[in-house]
Amino acid sequence: MMIGMTDELRTLLDQVADAALQREPPTRDQALAILRSSDADLLDVISAAGRVRRHFFGNRVKLNLIVNMKSGLCPEDCSYCSQRRGSEADVLKYNWVDPAEAAETADRAIAGGAKRICLVASGRGPSDRDVSRVAETVRVIKERHPGVEICTSLGLLSADRAERLAEVGVFAYNHNLNTSEANYGEICSTHTYADRVETVGVARMAGLSPCSGAIFGMGEADDEIVDLAIDLRKVDPDSVPVNFLIPFEGTPLAGEWQLTPQRCLRILALFRFFFPDTEVRIAGGREIHLRTLQTLGLHLANSIFLGDYLTSEGQAGKADLQMIADAGFVVEGQDQETLPTSRRDLVTIRRRGPGTEVPANA
Repeated sequence: MMIGMTDELRTLLDQVADAALQREPPTRDQALAILRSSDADLLDVISAAGRVRRHFFGNRVKLNLIVNMKSGLCPEDCSYCSQRRGSEADVLKYNWVDPAEAAETADRAIAGGAKRICLVASGRGPSDRDVSRVAETVRVIKERHPGVEICTSLGLLSADRAERLAEVGVFAYNHNLNTSEANYGEICSTHTYADRVETVGVARMAGLSPCSGAIFGMGEADDEIVDLAIDLRKVDPDSVPVNFLIPFEGTPLAGEWQLTPQRCLRILALFRFFFPDTEVRIAGGREIHLRTLQTLGLHLANSIFLGDYLTSEGQAGKADLQMIADAGFVVEGQDQETLPTSRRDLVTIRRRGPGTEVPANA
Protein backbone atom coordinates (compact mmCIF):
# COMPACT_ATOMS: atom_id res chain seq x y z
CA MET A 1 0.00 0.00 0.00
CA MET A 2 1.28 3.48 -0.85
CA ILE A 3 2.11 5.57 2.19
CA GLY A 4 0.62 9.04 2.03
CA MET A 5 2.96 12.02 1.90
CA THR A 6 1.86 13.17 5.35
CA ASP A 7 2.69 9.78 6.86
CA GLU A 8 6.10 9.85 5.21
CA LEU A 9 6.75 13.28 6.61
CA ARG A 10 5.68 12.25 10.10
CA THR A 11 8.07 9.30 9.98
CA LEU A 12 10.85 11.63 8.83
CA LEU A 13 10.04 14.10 11.59
CA ASP A 14 10.21 11.37 14.22
CA GLN A 15 13.62 10.37 12.91
CA VAL A 16 14.90 13.95 12.83
CA ALA A 17 13.59 14.74 16.31
CA ASP A 18 15.07 11.54 17.77
CA ALA A 19 18.43 12.41 16.20
CA ALA A 20 18.25 15.98 17.54
CA LEU A 21 17.71 14.66 21.06
CA GLN A 22 21.10 12.99 20.59
CA ARG A 23 22.48 16.31 19.26
CA GLU A 24 22.71 15.00 15.72
CA PRO A 25 21.64 17.27 12.83
CA PRO A 26 19.28 16.28 10.02
CA THR A 27 20.67 15.04 6.74
CA ARG A 28 20.55 17.39 3.78
CA ASP A 29 17.62 15.48 2.24
CA GLN A 30 15.72 15.55 5.52
CA ALA A 31 16.32 19.29 5.90
CA LEU A 32 15.06 19.99 2.39
CA ALA A 33 11.98 17.85 2.98
CA ILE A 34 11.13 19.89 6.07
CA LEU A 35 11.50 23.19 4.21
CA ARG A 36 9.40 21.88 1.33
CA SER A 37 6.64 20.41 3.47
CA SER A 38 3.14 21.76 2.96
CA ASP A 39 1.28 24.24 5.12
CA ALA A 40 -1.16 21.41 5.91
CA ASP A 41 1.69 19.57 7.67
CA LEU A 42 2.97 22.61 9.57
CA LEU A 43 1.67 21.59 12.99
CA ASP A 44 3.40 18.21 12.64
CA VAL A 45 6.68 20.01 11.94
CA ILE A 46 6.18 22.34 14.92
CA SER A 47 5.26 19.43 17.20
CA ALA A 48 8.42 17.49 16.32
CA ALA A 49 10.74 20.48 16.76
CA GLY A 50 8.86 21.55 19.88
CA ARG A 51 9.67 18.19 21.45
CA VAL A 52 13.36 18.99 21.03
CA ARG A 53 12.94 22.53 22.37
CA ARG A 54 11.13 21.30 25.50
CA HIS A 55 13.71 18.57 26.12
CA PHE A 56 16.62 21.01 26.32
CA PHE A 57 14.93 24.25 27.45
CA GLY A 58 11.61 23.35 29.06
CA ASN A 59 9.10 26.19 28.92
CA ARG A 60 11.64 28.99 29.50
CA VAL A 61 11.99 32.01 27.21
CA LYS A 62 15.13 34.12 27.44
CA LEU A 63 14.66 37.85 26.88
CA ASN A 64 17.27 40.05 25.21
CA LEU A 65 17.40 43.77 24.49
CA ILE A 66 19.24 45.65 21.73
CA VAL A 67 20.81 49.02 22.54
CA ASN A 68 21.80 50.74 19.30
CA MET A 69 24.91 52.60 20.47
CA LYS A 70 25.74 54.19 17.10
CA SER A 71 23.16 54.34 14.33
CA GLY A 72 23.48 54.87 10.59
CA LEU A 73 26.30 56.03 8.32
CA CYS A 74 27.94 52.62 7.99
CA PRO A 75 30.66 52.31 5.30
CA GLU A 76 29.62 48.72 4.44
CA ASP A 77 27.12 48.03 1.65
CA CYS A 78 25.05 45.11 3.02
CA SER A 79 21.90 45.19 0.90
CA TYR A 80 19.53 44.25 3.73
CA CYS A 81 20.68 46.99 6.10
CA SER A 82 19.00 50.35 6.57
CA GLN A 83 22.29 51.77 7.90
CA ARG A 84 24.35 50.79 4.84
CA ARG A 85 26.47 53.06 2.70
CA GLY A 86 24.13 54.88 0.33
CA SER A 87 20.98 53.99 2.26
CA GLU A 88 18.08 56.35 1.73
CA ALA A 89 16.06 54.79 4.55
CA ASP A 90 14.75 57.41 6.94
CA VAL A 91 16.31 55.89 10.06
CA LEU A 92 17.85 57.55 13.08
CA LYS A 93 21.46 58.63 12.60
CA TYR A 94 23.60 59.47 15.60
CA ASN A 95 27.06 58.93 17.02
CA TRP A 96 27.83 57.04 20.23
CA VAL A 97 25.21 57.32 22.94
CA ASP A 98 26.26 58.24 26.45
CA PRO A 99 26.92 55.25 28.78
CA ALA A 100 24.37 56.58 31.26
CA GLU A 101 21.68 56.69 28.57
CA ALA A 102 22.50 53.14 27.50
CA ALA A 103 22.37 52.01 31.13
CA GLU A 104 18.95 53.63 31.64
CA THR A 105 17.65 51.72 28.63
CA ALA A 106 19.10 48.54 30.10
CA ASP A 107 17.44 49.32 33.45
CA ARG A 108 13.98 49.30 31.88
CA ALA A 109 14.63 46.08 29.97
CA ILE A 110 16.07 44.23 32.95
CA ALA A 111 13.07 45.31 35.04
CA GLY A 112 10.95 43.62 32.35
CA GLY A 113 12.93 40.40 32.60
CA ALA A 114 15.75 40.85 30.08
CA LYS A 115 18.72 38.61 30.80
CA ARG A 116 21.05 39.81 28.03
CA ILE A 117 21.80 43.35 26.85
CA CYS A 118 23.16 43.59 23.30
CA LEU A 119 25.28 46.68 22.60
CA VAL A 120 25.35 47.22 18.85
CA ALA A 121 27.15 49.84 16.74
CA SER A 122 27.21 50.37 13.00
CA GLY A 123 30.55 50.32 11.20
CA ARG A 124 33.07 47.97 9.65
CA GLY A 125 34.66 47.19 13.01
CA PRO A 126 35.59 48.89 16.27
CA SER A 127 38.62 51.14 16.76
CA ASP A 128 40.53 51.18 20.04
CA ARG A 129 38.56 54.28 20.98
CA ASP A 130 35.29 52.50 20.19
CA VAL A 131 36.27 49.61 22.45
CA SER A 132 36.98 52.13 25.22
CA ARG A 133 33.51 53.61 24.75
CA VAL A 134 31.94 50.18 24.96
CA ALA A 135 34.05 49.31 28.01
CA GLU A 136 32.75 52.34 29.88
CA THR A 137 29.15 51.44 29.00
CA VAL A 138 29.72 47.88 30.17
CA ARG A 139 31.15 49.19 33.43
CA VAL A 140 28.14 51.40 34.12
CA ILE A 141 25.61 48.65 33.31
CA LYS A 142 27.44 45.99 35.32
CA GLU A 143 27.68 48.28 38.35
CA ARG A 144 23.88 48.43 38.38
CA HIS A 145 23.23 44.84 37.27
CA PRO A 146 26.17 42.54 38.01
CA GLY A 147 24.37 39.40 36.83
CA VAL A 148 23.26 40.60 33.41
CA GLU A 149 24.89 39.15 30.28
CA ILE A 150 26.34 41.73 27.92
CA CYS A 151 26.77 40.95 24.25
CA THR A 152 28.41 43.30 21.75
CA SER A 153 28.00 43.45 17.99
CA LEU A 154 30.53 45.85 16.52
CA GLY A 155 31.49 44.36 13.15
CA LEU A 156 34.72 42.68 12.10
CA LEU A 157 36.94 42.04 15.08
CA SER A 158 40.69 41.73 15.65
CA ALA A 159 42.12 39.37 18.26
CA ASP A 160 43.48 42.12 20.53
CA ARG A 161 40.18 44.00 20.58
CA ALA A 162 38.25 40.79 21.21
CA GLU A 163 40.49 40.05 24.19
CA ARG A 164 39.98 43.56 25.52
CA LEU A 165 36.20 43.21 25.29
CA ALA A 166 36.41 39.97 27.26
CA GLU A 167 38.60 41.64 29.88
CA VAL A 168 36.10 44.46 30.52
CA GLY A 169 33.22 42.06 31.15
CA VAL A 170 31.61 41.45 27.76
CA PHE A 171 30.08 37.96 27.81
CA ALA A 172 29.21 37.33 24.16
CA TYR A 173 29.97 38.63 20.68
CA ASN A 174 27.47 38.63 17.82
CA HIS A 175 28.47 38.47 14.19
CA ASN A 176 25.93 36.83 11.89
CA LEU A 177 26.85 34.87 8.76
CA ASN A 178 23.50 36.12 7.41
CA THR A 179 23.24 34.06 4.23
CA SER A 180 24.98 31.20 2.45
CA GLU A 181 28.51 31.56 1.14
CA ALA A 182 27.25 31.10 -2.42
CA ASN A 183 24.77 33.94 -1.99
CA TYR A 184 26.96 36.30 0.02
CA GLY A 185 28.41 38.18 -2.92
CA GLU A 186 24.87 39.10 -3.96
CA ILE A 187 24.19 41.01 -0.77
CA CYS A 188 27.56 42.57 0.13
CA SER A 189 30.76 43.60 -1.68
CA THR A 190 32.71 45.44 1.03
CA HIS A 191 33.63 42.33 3.03
CA THR A 192 33.42 38.59 2.49
CA TYR A 193 31.71 35.58 3.99
CA ALA A 194 35.14 34.38 5.10
CA ASP A 195 35.62 37.66 7.01
CA ARG A 196 32.48 36.90 8.99
CA VAL A 197 33.46 33.32 9.74
CA GLU A 198 36.87 34.55 10.90
CA THR A 199 35.35 37.11 13.28
CA VAL A 200 33.21 34.45 14.97
CA GLY A 201 36.37 32.39 15.47
CA VAL A 202 38.30 35.36 16.84
CA ALA A 203 35.54 36.02 19.38
CA ARG A 204 35.57 32.39 20.52
CA MET A 205 39.36 32.32 20.91
CA ALA A 206 39.16 35.40 23.15
CA GLY A 207 36.74 33.60 25.46
CA LEU A 208 33.63 35.43 24.25
CA SER A 209 30.49 33.34 23.81
CA PRO A 210 29.95 33.22 20.02
CA CYS A 211 26.57 34.38 18.71
CA SER A 212 25.94 33.97 14.98
CA GLY A 213 22.83 33.56 12.90
CA ALA A 214 21.06 34.48 9.71
CA ILE A 215 18.63 36.70 7.85
CA PHE A 216 15.93 35.08 5.71
CA GLY A 217 13.73 36.56 3.02
CA MET A 218 16.52 37.80 0.73
CA GLY A 219 15.75 35.48 -2.17
CA GLU A 220 17.63 32.47 -0.81
CA ALA A 221 16.70 29.03 -2.13
CA ASP A 222 16.03 26.03 0.12
CA ASP A 223 19.48 24.63 -0.69
CA GLU A 224 21.09 27.88 0.45
CA ILE A 225 19.20 27.80 3.76
CA VAL A 226 20.52 24.28 4.39
CA ASP A 227 24.05 25.31 3.34
CA LEU A 228 23.97 28.14 5.86
CA ALA A 229 22.70 25.91 8.66
CA ILE A 230 25.53 23.46 7.97
CA ASP A 231 28.12 26.25 7.98
CA LEU A 232 26.74 27.69 11.20
CA ARG A 233 27.10 24.31 12.88
CA LYS A 234 30.76 24.37 11.88
CA VAL A 235 31.36 27.67 13.71
CA ASP A 236 29.41 26.20 16.65
CA PRO A 237 27.73 29.29 18.15
CA ASP A 238 26.19 29.29 21.62
CA SER A 239 23.29 31.39 20.35
CA VAL A 240 21.71 31.61 16.89
CA PRO A 241 19.56 34.67 16.06
CA VAL A 242 17.07 34.00 13.27
CA ASN A 243 16.13 37.27 11.56
CA PHE A 244 13.46 37.77 8.94
CA LEU A 245 14.18 40.56 6.48
CA ILE A 246 12.63 43.94 7.22
CA PRO A 247 12.57 45.42 3.68
CA PHE A 248 13.22 49.08 4.40
CA GLU A 249 12.36 51.60 1.73
CA GLY A 250 15.60 53.19 0.53
CA THR A 251 17.57 49.91 0.52
CA PRO A 252 18.22 47.53 -2.41
CA LEU A 253 15.91 44.92 -0.87
CA ALA A 254 12.94 47.23 -0.44
CA GLY A 255 9.83 45.48 -1.67
CA GLU A 256 11.17 41.95 -0.99
CA TRP A 257 8.16 40.55 0.84
CA GLN A 258 8.78 36.86 0.12
CA LEU A 259 8.03 35.29 3.48
CA THR A 260 4.83 33.84 4.88
CA PRO A 261 4.30 33.01 8.56
CA GLN A 262 4.33 29.33 7.62
CA ARG A 263 7.66 29.64 5.81
CA CYS A 264 9.17 31.40 8.82
CA LEU A 265 7.98 28.66 11.16
CA ARG A 266 9.44 25.92 8.97
CA ILE A 267 12.78 27.75 9.00
CA LEU A 268 12.66 28.09 12.79
CA ALA A 269 11.84 24.39 13.13
CA LEU A 270 14.74 23.48 10.86
CA PHE A 271 17.14 25.57 12.95
CA ARG A 272 15.91 23.89 16.13
CA PHE A 273 16.75 20.53 14.57
CA PHE A 274 20.20 21.77 13.52
CA PHE A 275 20.81 23.47 16.89
CA PRO A 276 18.93 21.35 19.42
CA ASP A 277 20.80 22.44 22.55
CA THR A 278 21.73 25.95 21.39
CA GLU A 279 19.93 29.18 22.18
CA VAL A 280 17.79 29.83 19.10
CA ARG A 281 16.46 33.40 19.11
CA ILE A 282 13.65 34.85 17.07
CA ALA A 283 15.14 38.20 16.16
CA GLY A 284 14.28 41.04 13.77
CA GLY A 285 11.10 40.85 11.71
CA ARG A 286 9.11 38.45 13.87
CA GLU A 287 6.19 40.83 14.31
CA ILE A 288 5.76 41.64 10.62
CA HIS A 289 6.35 38.13 9.27
CA LEU A 290 5.03 35.76 11.96
CA ARG A 291 2.27 38.19 12.90
CA THR A 292 -0.53 36.32 14.75
CA LEU A 293 1.54 33.11 14.71
CA GLN A 294 4.30 34.49 16.94
CA THR A 295 3.23 32.22 19.79
CA LEU A 296 3.88 29.15 17.62
CA GLY A 297 7.41 30.44 17.20
CA LEU A 298 7.88 30.18 20.97
CA HIS A 299 7.39 26.42 20.68
CA LEU A 300 10.51 26.37 18.46
CA ALA A 301 12.82 29.11 19.71
CA ASN A 302 13.78 29.59 23.36
CA SER A 303 14.78 33.25 23.10
CA ILE A 304 13.43 36.53 21.69
CA PHE A 305 14.35 40.19 21.58
CA LEU A 306 12.24 42.37 23.83
CA GLY A 307 10.87 45.60 22.41
CA ASP A 308 12.62 47.46 19.59
CA TYR A 309 15.40 46.51 17.17
CA LEU A 310 18.27 48.49 15.64
CA THR A 311 16.34 50.87 13.40
CA SER A 312 12.77 49.54 13.53
CA GLU A 313 10.23 49.39 16.30
CA GLY A 314 9.07 46.06 17.64
CA GLN A 315 6.11 44.88 19.65
CA ALA A 316 5.79 46.61 23.02
CA GLY A 317 7.64 44.81 25.80
CA LYS A 318 4.41 44.49 27.81
CA ALA A 319 2.78 42.73 24.86
CA ASP A 320 5.77 40.37 24.57
CA LEU A 321 5.43 39.42 28.24
CA GLN A 322 1.70 38.86 27.86
CA MET A 323 2.28 36.71 24.76
CA ILE A 324 4.79 34.55 26.64
CA ALA A 325 2.44 34.06 29.58
CA ASP A 326 -0.59 33.36 27.38
CA ALA A 327 1.34 30.66 25.52
CA GLY A 328 2.21 28.89 28.78
CA PHE A 329 5.88 29.89 28.89
CA VAL A 330 7.87 31.63 31.60
CA VAL A 331 10.64 34.23 31.44
CA GLU A 332 14.07 32.78 32.16
CA GLY A 333 15.71 34.35 35.21
CA GLN A 334 19.24 35.71 35.45
CA ASP A 335 20.10 32.98 37.92
CA GLN A 336 19.17 30.20 35.49
CA GLU A 337 21.58 28.60 33.04
CA THR A 338 20.45 29.03 29.45
CA LEU A 339 22.51 26.30 27.80
CA PRO A 340 22.22 22.70 28.98
CA THR A 341 25.05 21.58 31.24
CA SER A 342 26.33 19.18 28.59
CA ARG A 343 26.74 22.02 26.11
CA ARG A 344 28.25 24.46 28.58
CA ASP A 345 30.98 21.94 29.34
CA LEU A 346 32.00 22.01 25.68
CA VAL A 347 32.95 25.70 25.91
CA THR A 348 36.52 25.82 27.15
CA ILE A 349 38.55 29.02 27.33
CA ARG A 350 42.12 28.52 26.13
CA ARG A 351 44.59 28.25 29.01
CA ARG A 352 47.53 26.76 27.08
CA GLY A 353 49.84 27.76 24.27
CA PRO A 354 50.94 31.35 23.54
CA GLY A 355 50.67 33.60 26.58
CA THR A 356 50.80 30.72 29.06
CA GLU A 357 53.40 28.37 30.51
CA VAL A 358 51.52 25.31 29.21
CA PRO A 359 52.54 23.85 25.83
CA ALA A 360 50.16 24.26 22.90
CA ASN A 361 47.84 21.37 22.13
CA ALA A 362 49.51 20.61 18.79
